[in-house]
Amino acid sequence: MNAMTLQVVSPVPTDIDIANSVEPLHISVIAKKLNLNPNNYDLYGKYKAKVLLPVIDELKGRKDGFYVVVGGITPTPLGEGKSTTTVGLCQALGAFLDKKVVTTLRQPSQGPTFGIKGGAAGGGYSQVIPMDEFNLHLTGDIHAITAANNLLAAAIDTRMFHESTQSDNALFNRLCAPNKQGNRRFNDVMYRRLKKLGITKLKPEDLTLEEVKRFARLDIDPETITWRRVMDVNDRFLRKITVGQGPDEKGMARETGFDISVASENGGFSPHYVSSRHEAPARQNGDRQRVLMKDAINPTLMQTLEGTPVFVHVGPFANIAHGSSSIVADKIALKLVGPGGFVVTEAGFGSDIGIEKFMNIKCRYSGLRPQCAIIVATIRALKMHGGGPPVTAGKPLDPVYVTENIALVEAGCANLARHIRSTKAYGVNVVVAVNQFSTDTGAEIAAVRSAALAAGAYDAIDLGNAVQKACESATGPFNFLYPLDASIEDKIEAIATSYGACGVEYSKQAEKQIKMYTQQGFSGLPICMAKTQYSFSDNPAAKGAPTGFVLPIRDVRASIGAGFIYPLVGTMSTMPGLPTRPCFYDIDLDTATWKVKGLS
Repeated sequence: MNAMTLQVVSPVPTDIDIANSVEPLHISVIAKKLNLNPNNYDLYGKYKAKVLLPVIDELKGRKDGFYVVVGGITPTPLGEGKSTTTVGLCQALGAFLDKKVVTTLRQPSQGPTFGIKGGAAGGGYSQVIPMDEFNLHLTGDIHAITAANNLLAAAIDTRMFHESTQSDNALFNRLCAPNKQGNRRFNDVMYRRLKKLGITKLKPEDLTLEEVKRFARLDIDPETITWRRVMDVNDRFLRKITVGQGPDEKGMARETGFDISVASENGGFSPHYVSSRHEAPARQNGDRQRVLMKDAINPTLMQTLEGTPVFVHVGPFANIAHGSSSIVADKIALKLVGPGGFVVTEAGFGSDIGIEKFMNIKCRYSGLRPQCAIIVATIRALKMHGGGPPVTAGKPLDPVYVTENIALVEAGCANLARHIRSTKAYGVNVVVAVNQFSTDTGAEIAAVRSAALAAGAYDAIDLGNAVQKACESATGPFNFLYPLDASIEDKIEAIATSYGACGVEYSKQAEKQIKMYTQQGFSGLPICMAKTQYSFSDNPAAKGAPTGFVLPIRDVRASIGAGFIYPLVGTMSTMPGLPTRPCFYDIDLDTATWKVKGLS
C-alpha cells in the first residue's frame, strides 16, 4: 500500500498493524518534497535520514512559515492523544489542504514505551512510520546522549579517586605525560583550564609548585555533585544508589542516583562546584561528549502514514524537563515550508507544563513566536476532571466514561478553561481539538465547544481550517509569564500562580540551592518546573481546576548547559518506575516476518 493512498478499514486495527500495513515512501522522496538535495542529508536505511546542519546556511534569507504548538488539558494516565492530533493535523494540512507542512516531534523514550504510556508515534491512521523504528532506537540519539552523560559521571568520580590517592606532582606528571620524544605539552583543553585559572605559561615545565597544584587539583566536594548517571528505561530501584563500594575504591563510597536519559543535560554544563568555590572545569570532558553526540545534533527526517514530512529530534520529558523537540529542527522546518506553510510541534503533557515551558524557555532561546496553540482534550479526561472515578492504566474504564453524561463533561471543562486562559495570556490564538472516541456523543462534543469558546478559544473542533485561520489572523504581541531578571523565587511563584496556587513553600534544601545558584550568577535563567502531569497542583489526585493550594518545592537543581533552573515539586522523581503490568508484556518479535508486534 502506498503511503499517499491510505485505506481506512473498520473495525480499526491496532496501531502497529496499521503502521505495518503501509509501505513507507523512500525517505529521498520525502526529502525532495522539501526541496532538500542529497547533499543536505545522510541516509539511515531506506526510511530515515539525518538532515545536516549546514542546510541552515543555505536557507538564510528565506521567510518562515506559520508556527503551531500542540498542548493539552491535564491528562489521564492513558494520554489524551496529543501526538495523534499533531500528526493528524499535519496529514490534513498536507495531504488534504495541499499546504506545505512539517511535523516536529521528540524522539520517544523507551521508559514510557515499555512502561505505562506506550509509544509516541501517534495512533490509528495518524502515525509516524516506520512506527517501530520511531519508538525504539531510531538513529541512536538517546543512546549517544546516555553514553556522553555517563562518560562525564565516570570522569568526575574517577578524578576524585585519583586526587585522593596521588600527590600534586604525581597527578601533574600523569596529566602531562611525556610523549615518545620525551617532550611534555598541554593539550587544547588544558590551555582552557590554564586560562580559567589566570595562568599564562605555555609549557608544563614552567609552572611553579603552586601553579601545578592549582592546575592538577579540582578539589571536588562530593556533597556538591549534582550530575547523575542516566539510562533510558524506567527503573525505580536506581533512584538512589551507592557508588564506590569496590575494594579498589575503598573510602570513596557516596550516595547518588540515576535519572532517565531524557532528563539528562548535555552540552555546556556545570555538574558540580569545587570546595574552593570555583566552578569545576567539567568542560574538560565536553569535547569527548561532543564526539559521542556528533551525529545526534542533526534532526532525523521521517514521514507520516500519508507521506507528509516529520522531523524527529531530542526527547526531553515535559514533567521533568522542557518537553519540546529541538530549536534547530523547528528553524530548519520553518524555512523549508516558507510563507503559507505550517510547522506543527508538540509540547508534552498539559499546557500547564508543556506549553508553559515551550513559551518561557524554548521561545526565549529560539526567538520564534507561535501564531497558534492547540489544546487537545478528550471527553474521557473531561469527565474525570468533572468528578468521574479514577482512570487507571491496565484497568477497564468505568461505564460513566462510555455513556453520555453532559453534566460531568461540563463540570470537567473547568480544567479546559484554565488551560485556555493560561495559554491565551501569551498572546497566541488558541484552538481546542477534541480527540474523539466512538463512545463520545454529539451533545458532549457540543458542550466542549461551547465551554471552549466561552473561555476565550479562537475556535474549537474543526481543526485543520481553524488552525489555518487562527494563524492568518494572529496579530497580538507575544508575552512571557515572567521577566528573566526577576529572582528565582519570583519566577517560581509566577508559574505557581498560573497553576492556581495561593503560595509556594520551600524546603531548607531548596532554599540552600536557590541561594547557591543565585551567588553563582545563575538567577537570570528561566525556570523548568519538575511537576506531576496529572494535576495543576503537586497532588496527582487533585483533578479539575484546584485553587488555594500551596505548592511545595522540595529541591532546586540547575541544568546550566540546557539553560534553566529546575525546581522539584512535591514528590516528583526524575527516574520513573514500572507499573504492575508494563507495556512490554504485549511487545514481541514475529520471527516469521521479523516485524515488531504489540507496540502501541
